[in-house]
Amino acid sequence: MKRIALLYCIMLIAGTLIASSRSIVHTPSDAPAIHRPELYLPLLKDKNVGIVANLTSRTKDGVHLLDLLLEHKIRIKAIFSPEHGFRGQAGAGEKIADDTDTQTGLPIISLYGKNRKPHPEHFAGLDVIIFDLQDVGVRFYTYLSTLNNVMEAAAEQNIEVIVLDRPNPNGHYVDGPTLKLENRSFVGMLAIPVVHGMTLGELAQMINGESWLANGLHCKLTVIPCQHYTHSQAYVLPIAPSPNLPNQRAIYLYPGICFFEGTNVSVGRGTDWPFQVYGSPDLQMTGFSFTPQPNAGSKEPPQKGLTCYGRDLSTLSADSLFLKAKLDLDDLILAYKSTRDKSKFFNKFFIKLAGTDLLQKQIEEGVPSSMIRASWQKELDQFRQKRAQYLLYPN
Repeated sequence: MKRIALLYCIMLIAGTLIASSRSIVHTPSDAPAIHRPELYLPLLKDKNVGIVANLTSRTKDGVHLLDLLLEHKIRIKAIFSPEHGFRGQAGAGEKIADDTDTQTGLPIISLYGKNRKPHPEHFAGLDVIIFDLQDVGVRFYTYLSTLNNVMEAAAEQNIEVIVLDRPNPNGHYVDGPTLKLENRSFVGMLAIPVVHGMTLGELAQMINGESWLANGLHCKLTVIPCQHYTHSQAYVLPIAPSPNLPNQRAIYLYPGICFFEGTNVSVGRGTDWPFQVYGSPDLQMTGFSFTPQPNAGSKEPPQKGLTCYGRDLSTLSADSLFLKAKLDLDDLILAYKSTRDKSKFFNKFFIKLAGTDLLQKQIEEGVPSSMIRASWQKELDQFRQKRAQYLLYPN
């Protein structure tokens, strides 16, 4: 028995050393399709163009897509902005009104205000829509829903959509529960797992290929692919994709920590560590606390002005989180077990985020995380098979 225990310890240490010594290959900074103008500028020549863009729609040198297209004499007629706005400064869920771009005088049509889907009049006179947003690879991040709605509106008007693809920082794994269509919302429109492991260009092809648009419509679609990118590579975002995902650590933690948005637990909005800490006045946890206050990324943060007790994840290294490649439920389960009044822990938004009512039931019934994860596997395997048909880049 002693020999067996010793052998086990040696294997465990060796495995740890191997894992820690794995090298992380990084995607080159010029990988996004915006760096391939020779492929998309000819498609825009002499056409009336609308663009879907935000703060992330830039080259590695900081040139915005709008400025790049205008420099090449492309006729831009309209700008469409997603959640967080054209300049990317609005907080999560903050309604955005139509506006005018102060630098060019072009109209900005909000797709995160009274309209989530463009109306026919918004596309009047347009020949093509060019779409360039940096996604983070998680189903409930709303840029995917905006892509779906733009494709559907364009299909209804027989207008082409050109997607300038970008690497997915969480594109190296697939995980989480798959959405049931009865729980469809703007934070989950497609029957895919929470972490889908696809770029928006690949998902655009899947939306068409699986006939997921309303009434079986198909969008006239062109995807300009990334260069020098594979799904196994790490991609460090040069620009924060939204105010509350300020760094790579937050982006890697986001798939699991965002479930707290469907509970009474703060994810650190209104602090310097959004999606890198969590806590609540109701958690029976010691050793770490924070107090959310209004800031640029969250004007009315949950638990504003209250001392929240929980965990600090801001010391975790981004590299270790990348190598982990797993949607972690342990903190969610721990917080539920530690809350004083469990009847107030979940709210109605949780099922929309999870895409299924089963996850909440499992946590309430005390099902271990290993068994919860096992319950996803059949649908994850089915999705991986479907996903393989639409991949543009090696795994």
